[in-house]
Amino acid sequence: MVVIGAGFTGLAAAYELTRLGHRVTVLERDAAVGGLAGSFPVDGERLEKFYHHWFTSDRHIFQLVDELGESDRVLRRATRTGMYHTQRIHRLSTPLDVLRFSPLPFPDRIRLGLLALRARRVRDWRALEDLTAGEWLIRLGGERVYRVVWEPLLRGKFGPYADDVSAVWMWNKLKLRGSSRGRGGGEVLCYYRGGFAALAESVRGAIEASGGRILTGRPVERLLLEDGAVRGVVAGEPVRADAVVATPAPAVVADLAEAGVQASVGGVAPDAGQAAPARVGAGPGGNGPPAACPPDWLARLRGIDYLANLCLVLELDRSLSDTYWLNVNDPSFPFVGVIEHTNFEPSDTYGGRRVVYLSKYLAPEDPLYAMSDDDVLAFSLPHLRRMFPAFEDAWVRRHHVWRARWAQPLVVRHYSVRMPAMETPLPGLFLATMAQIYPEDRGTNYAVREGRKVARMVDRTLTPNPVGAS
Repeated sequence: MVVIGAGFTGLAAAYELTRLGHRVTVLERDAAVGGLAGSFPVDGERLEKFYHHWFTSDRHIFQLVDELGESDRVLRRATRTGMYHTQRIHRLSTPLDVLRFSPLPFPDRIRLGLLALRARRVRDWRALEDLTAGEWLIRLGGERVYRVVWEPLLRGKFGPYADDVSAVWMWNKLKLRGSSRGRGGGEVLCYYRGGFAALAESVRGAIEASGGRILTGRPVERLLLEDGAVRGVVAGEPVRADAVVATPAPAVVADLAEAGVQASVGGVAPDAGQAAPARVGAGPGGNGPPAACPPDWLARLRGIDYLANLCLVLELDRSLSDTYWLNVNDPSFPFVGVIEHTNFEPSDTYGGRRVVYLSKYLAPEDPLYAMSDDDVLAFSLPHLRRMFPAFEDAWVRRHHVWRARWAQPLVVRHYSVRMPAMETPLPGLFLATMAQIYPEDRGTNYAVREGRKVARMVDRTLTPNPVGAS
C-alpha cells in the first residue's frame, strides 16, 4: 500500500491501514511530516509554519490523540477574538462584546448576535447549496451587517472569488465557532503541548511500530499503471503497491495520473483537445484489459480552484495586543488576519518571544507571493505601524515567510456535485484531499476523519469478504 503525502490525511490513512493489517509506505516530498501543520524551530521549540488550533468539538482528532495515549497533552484555553475596523480594534469574544460593537447601530448588533444563533440552527446544509455566502448572510443579518462585518472578511480571504463562495462554507465556519464556546459565551480553543508537529511525529511512530514506512524527501513523479490498474508510483524508482491513496490537491493528482498514462504508452502525450478517454495498461508490461482515465474526470480534478497562502511569522520582543485572533475588516490592510499565537500558547514556550502570524490568501501569480522573505517583511511593516501605532521595527527579532501553493479549496455553490469521489476511474487509486472535506472545511480534525475513512474503503476493496462477514 502506498500513501502519497504525510500531512494529517496521509498519516491518518496510513495509521488506520496499519491497524487493519496492511503494509504501508508513505511518500512525502518535504523533509518532515505534517504537511500544512509542518513546523520550524523557535528557541528550541517547534512552531507551526501556518497557525493552527482545534475547536472543542473536534472529536476525530481527540479520538486519535486518545488512541495514542496522549490526551494529557491537549491544552484547552480561553481566547480573545477581535476585529480591526475603522482604525480601531474591537473585541468580539463574547455576546456582550457584540452588543458593544460600535461600528453597527444597536439594532444591527442584535442582528449580528442572532445571526450566529440562526446559523447554528441549520440542520440540513443541502438547503444552502443554491446560495452564495453573501446572499445567505444578508438574509440572516441584513445588508448593513453584511457590508460592515462579513463582506470585508470574505473579500480579504477570497479576493475576486468572494462573490462565488458557497453559503455552506460560511455556515460551517459559524457552526464551528459556536460549538467551541465556554459557559460565559467566550471561545475556548485547543492546542497540543509541543505543537502539532509533535503529534504528527507521534502518529509516525505508531505507523512505524506497526510495520509501516514513512519516507521523506521522496516526491512522487507519476502513477505506475499496469494491467489496467494503478500498481504503485514512481518516486525516483518504482514503489509497487496493491493500492494508492493520494492526498495532494486534485490538480496535482491529475498531473500524476496523466504522467502515468503517458509513460504506460511509451511517453506519447495525447493530442491537444483529444476527446477520447486516455487508456492505460496497454503499453509495455500491460497485459490485462485497459482501464479508462476519462478526460472528464481529469477536468473535474483540475476544475477545483485553490488559493495559495503566504504567512509571515514574526518573532517579537513584546506583544502587539491582548487579542489572539484579530480579523481585519480594512480593505487597505493586505492581510486577512493578525494572529498573535502567544496570546494562546504562552510566550515562555518560545523563550519569551512573542509570535505573530500575518496571513494572506492569494492567487499564486500575485506579486506578493513571489517576493523575497525580506521584501515581504519590508512590505508589511508600514501596515503594522498603522494598525499598532506604538509598534517599532526594532521589535522584530526574526522573521520567517512560509508559502503554500495549495492552501484553500474554493467551495462554490453546488460544490457537492463538483467534488470528486474517493474512488476513482483508475482501479487501485483512491483520493482523500482537502477538496473533499465537505460540507466541512479543511483542518486537521477533518483530515484525520477523511484519512481513516479512505483507509477503511481501501480495506473493504482489497478484502471484500473478510473472515466472519455475513
